[in-house]
Amino acid sequence: MARLLPVHVRRVFCQPHSPIRNMANLQDDAHRIFWSAVSAVLPPRMLPRALTVRDTGGSSVLECGGKAFTLKKNLYLVGFGKAVLGMAAAVEQIVGNHLVEGVISIPQGMEESLKQAGKREMLLNTESRIRVMEGATNNMPDEAAMRAAGEIQRLAEKLEEQHLLLVLISGGGSALLPAPVPPLTLPDKQAITQQLALKGATIQELNTIRRALSQLKGGGLSRAAYPAQVVSLILSDVVGDDLDVIASGPTVCSAYEAADCLQILSRYGLRGSVPAAEEVLLSRPRAEPSQHLGHVHNVLIGSNLMSLREAGQESQTLGYLTSLLSAAVSGDVKLVSRFFALLAEVICSYIMCAPQRQRLEEKILALASSMDIHDLNLAELLQDLTEAGGVDAVCVLCGGETTVQVQGNGRGGRNQELALRVAAEWHKCQAAMQGCDVMFLSGGTDGQDGPTQAAGAFSYPELVEQARQGGLDTEAFLKDSDSYGFFSHFQNGRRLLVTGLTGTNVMDVQVLLVRRCKDQ
Repeated sequence: MARLLPVHVRRVFCQPHSPIRNMANLQDDAHRIFWSAVSAVLPPRMLPRALTVRDTGGSSVLECGGKAFTLKKNLYLVGFGKAVLGMAAAVEQIVGNHLVEGVISIPQGMEESLKQAGKREMLLNTESRIRVMEGATNNMPDEAAMRAAGEIQRLAEKLEEQHLLLVLISGGGSALLPAPVPPLTLPDKQAITQQLALKGATIQELNTIRRALSQLKGGGLSRAAYPAQVVSLILSDVVGDDLDVIASGPTVCSAYEAADCLQILSRYGLRGSVPAAEEVLLSRPRAEPSQHLGHVHNVLIGSNLMSLREAGQESQTLGYLTSLLSAAVSGDVKLVSRFFALLAEVICSYIMCAPQRQRLEEKILALASSMDIHDLNLAELLQDLTEAGGVDAVCVLCGGETTVQVQGNGRGGRNQELALRVAAEWHKCQAAMQGCDVMFLSGGTDGQDGPTQAAGAFSYPELVEQARQGGLDTEAFLKDSDSYGFFSHFQNGRRLLVTGLTGTNVMDVQVLLVRRCKDQ
């Protein structure tokens, strides 16, 4: 497998290019930093870096991931995911008439959303050889997505040894490629994934089950395309960038243990509530993956880390002392919210030279050790804050994907709930941040946070008190899993992050800004 991006987060802590500007609205800064993260992984920027066509004296060669493939009107394309429409448009610009045929499966409404947003560079032209099929409304597999999966499977199965199949994969691809193993039906498969998601199952757990129940996931697509050469261009939307997890690994051949699947069902109390046919299937040992692995080449072309690095450059331009803390923030949203709230207190204690700094440091180090976040550069951040001295404004960047256990009938998503819970934590300790302005933003890079029109939300220490004065009970909204309802009522929704579907997806981005008040 070729990787165009580094896997591990490397600490970034840089002096700003210029003194902090006198900007009254931290929300504008947070929004600008977030959008720079999204822009870094938009297809028109990513694909030209990953894919080139070179003429070599009468013939053409496709170069990707350090490998070269001869083009002889033998190129086919399939794709599935939230970023795939823009990826396909960029690929077709690069390969031109070498492409024979293509089929892509994208979210319902994606094409129209990009049209309305004026993002013509992310749309196929009218003469495209790529057929667009939409489905998976609200990121759930449906009959439309199943039809698209069938077309993708048929295209792959007709290929021969002289053919080259280019596969475009991004986040959301799993829901857009449903092909249950007979005799299972799509409703059978939907039932188990919906129940697992509602109970807070991780993306890794969900994909383990999906692979076990699918014809195309877990390397199934690459097996269908054999003996054709397969080149996958993958945009990661999972912590750790594990290729067998992204869209459930349709081009990553892997076996699974039936015991792992049954253990996941038991963990969430679902062993007795899933269809009997699923229990039978999950209990059967699966054949080892195909030995024909030489025809598959997987290339990682974009990730959350790449987006955070771009955001870091933007925050420096705005005048912030910037730290890239982690691209692997995961776990229960309640615990993660406590971490971000406490982190703001710690940074404020440095800016204000507060006497409680050492106590707060010890507290956050203990909390961080209980969270098991990979590549969390907290100790380095604290050290650099100490060495910086006299800092007035700090930006901390994180990325990843938290989990939420839905407990009510409200609407929301993990980013909006995280932002609201951070504000609720701050409400308990506003005095600890006197002298500083603080803003927190959490947003999904795909532009959709749960079944809502928002990508995420902004919060700050005074939010809960202002809501109370307006007659809003924050705890009631949280108990009803209605973070979207809260932010929609609050200041006419101006604390919601609304971007529309962006055409990309590399998990979530968090921006924490802490700045000395102007009168201090």
